Amino acid sequence: MIFKILRYLCIHKVLKMKHYSAALLLASLLLFSCTGSKKAKVNPNEINFSHSKSLSPLLEKAEKENKLLFVDIMTEWCLPCKMMDEDVFSDPNVIRFMNENFINYKVDAEKENGPLLALVYEVSAYPTLVFIDDKGKVIVKNVGAVSQSQLMNLAREALATTTDM
Repeated sequence: MIFKILRYLCIHKVLKMKHYSAALLLASLLLFSCTGSKKAKVNPNEINFSHSKSLSPLLEKAEKENKLLFVDIMTEWCLPCKMMDEDVFSDPNVIRFMNENFINYKVDAEKENGPLLALVYEVSAYPTLVFIDDKGKVIVKNVGAVSQSQLMNLAREALATTTDM
């Protein structure tokens, strides 16, 4: 599955050819590591970020549930990321909207599959918020922290884009 994603990204010029070999190497390493996803406990008081060591099961889940995937690419040391956790991802309206409309995934860009995703989605700063379809194609991307209303606008833009297709 990861090779299909890499191939798709190269064909559609999302991933530059010069990065393809590095991404391919990382993908190969990831295939031989432990993969899988844990069942997320559903809590109506927080965004239900899926826990997975690989993007593939989440893309499959997005396809099965006919939803987009929201990916928060962050790091532990990122202050704006922590501020988003406290101020944006804790808002009841944001929580409800994101849980109803997206498969949510938070990934540390320095751990597990984070470096590969940071490379594939050309992350230049943290946080980077990416809305992708079930094929891994970027629908909406934002670099940097956002407010609650800005996140909701990005999410609505992603949803509107997919209904226009």
